[in-house]
Amino acid sequence: MSAVTQTEIVHRKPPKKAALLGVLAWVIGIMFALPVIWMVLTSFHKETDAATNPPSVFAPLSLDGYKTFFAAGPWPSLLNSLTASVVSTILVLLLAFPAAYALSIRPVRKWTDVLFFFLSTKMLPIVAGILPLYLFAQKVHLLDNIWWLIILYTSMNLPIAIWMLRSFLAEVPVEMLEAAQVDGASLTRTLRDVIAPVVMPGIASAALICFIFSWNELLLARVLTGTVAGTAPVFLTGFVTSQGLFLAKVCAASLIVSLPVLAAGFAAQDKLVQGLSMGAVR
Repeated sequence: MSAVTQTEIVHRKPPKKAALLGVLAWVIGIMFALPVIWMVLTSFHKETDAATNPPSVFAPLSLDGYKTFFAAGPWPSLLNSLTASVVSTILVLLLAFPAAYALSIRPVRKWTDVLFFFLSTKMLPIVAGILPLYLFAQKVHLLDNIWWLIILYTSMNLPIAIWMLRSFLAEVPVEMLEAAQVDGASLTRTLRDVIAPVVMPGIASAALICFIFSWNELLLARVLTGTVAGTAPVFLTGFVTSQGLFLAKVCAASLIVSLPVLAAGFAAQDKLVQGLSMGAVR
């Protein structure tokens, strides 16, 4: 290809269709970002300004919402959410990784039935099983106990992690496993030293999604916890009252509660993109 032809290709204007798709993508992205931007702006307003109709965009800024949030003592709830999310995510990965290995690289008998069973556990709405869970926790004295939430979050996220990790492990070359077997590596060492580094982006993706689901979960925490094991979403709902104004306080609390998830997503951004791409390519 000549240099002139290459220059023409570089400076060639994009087609109108591509330009329209680009504009449409920007519009959709702005539409998704507007509620978050509005929440951040509202959190810096006074309650009287946040409750005006139409909203007062250029009202004086204030930190009253954040002061109210921190004055209410959010640290135990944030610590409970962090404990439940981190511990349940670690347990999910420890259980899902060997299960995904058995369903992809070394398939067990009737592995399709096993996968369908895992998927079927997500078909039952949580609200349909909340009463048996409550009665069981009451019987064994696990109400308002953070470990009961950890067990539930682990069982809730385990099917998702298995499905995700299975798609990632299916991309591992068989030659790597054969080489590890020739060198005499045990199954545990093969999983830890050979397979895990290859699928680390997929592991990070599954861990991030499980962490987000656990951190954002409200129904189980609302019903099964109280003053001791209450999580951050439960603490956030305490600002919604039937009397008085609360919009600015709720926006401030929502922003602070969302920061750990945003930080985790930003930190694992590269591995998340690689993991999702690796799991999608066949």
